Amino acid sequence: MKKRHPDTALVHGGRNRDLSAGTVNIPPYRSSTVLFESLAAFHEFSPGDPLAFRYARQGTPTSRALESAYTELEGAAGTIATCSGLSGITVALSAFLRPGDQVIMTEGAYEPTVDYARSVLAELDVEVVMVPPNIGGEIAPLLTPRTRVVYLESPSSLTFELQDVPAVAAALRAHAPDEASRPVLMLDNTWATGLFHKPLALGVDVVLQAATKYIIGHSDAMLGLVACNERTLPAVRRMARLQGVCASPDDCWLGLRGIRTLGIRLRHHMQSALTLAQWLETQPAVAQVIHPALPSHPEHAIWRRDFTGASGLFSLRLQPQYDLEAVRRMLDGMALFGMGYSFGAFESLLIPVRLPPHRQPLPPGGMLLRLHAGLEDVADLQADLAAGLARLESN
Repeated sequence: MKKRHPDTALVHGGRNRDLSAGTVNIPPYRSSTVLFESLAAFHEFSPGDPLAFRYARQGTPTSRALESAYTELEGAAGTIATCSGLSGITVALSAFLRPGDQVIMTEGAYEPTVDYARSVLAELDVEVVMVPPNIGGEIAPLLTPRTRVVYLESPSSLTFELQDVPAVAAALRAHAPDEASRPVLMLDNTWATGLFHKPLALGVDVVLQAATKYIIGHSDAMLGLVACNERTLPAVRRMARLQGVCASPDDCWLGLRGIRTLGIRLRHHMQSALTLAQWLETQPAVAQVIHPALPSHPEHAIWRRDFTGASGLFSLRLQPQYDLEAVRRMLDGMALFGMGYSFGAFESLLIPVRLPPHRQPLPPGGMLLRLHAGLEDVADLQADLAAGLARLESN
């Protein structure tokens, strides 16, 4: 089939009349046991057949449709749906790491990812080496014969540094020209999704997506997606099967619902966030706005080269004179911005950021806030922020 524009792939990817019985949306197939019509069919079952199902833990028509749609969006060889973003991350890491191996991981990774590496993987005698969140090609001297996985997140959680992914991929190729012995390069692509960033085309082997965020888009389900190239797909699929990791058919159905409107939603999130970020840069109470799509971002050139868009998530740093009580006045009075973890859904969020222990501390300065621009009118969001910034000065 001719390669389709991403917007077309979002609408039509994974749709199959044989699975949906002609309905526009494939329904959630709530099942465990699948019955065979004959002994011959029982013995002739082929797990490679996209229309063949044996037991729901190994896939349903609903999960298969979602996996197919995201595979096309990322340009992958295949995708595995999991019950959360973190479950997809842990399955992918455990698929390739064994006692005595080494994983090199960016400090900018999602905090639970680092916790898993520093606890579970370390207890299994896997060496965990943390590197700066924008190390790029400087990773080369750190590669050893024991390096089995390099794990990136770009932009990084909370502080939004960008990795020079092609430079990291080139360092891995130079380190191990033979693909079979080359470390596996993984990247968390939750911020931009496969719509605005194509890590597999830049040399990444495994792409992680916390589909709870922009794919679901409605704050009502948990879901993970692991998109792999030909080299890594069998190992990740095997590990998901051995660990019994699978996604609920209802959550996969919600993922399919969300992916159909991802293009229009993500563009709205992006434009609102940029409007707010540009306005915040002009506010006296704000010392810094950290958004990769702003020219002021240190790695803005990488964003322009490797991304076709942005999302609704960025951070800002207040001036240092505002203490915790001032920030409490600001946040407790917000009318439209809620305080809560996660991001990517229709509601706007604003939370204070505490860098986890594994992160290098920021230079001395004011408090860091993380902002997610939802789907509300951007003028209303700006007015809410203006009132919040004014409360910083009140007594």
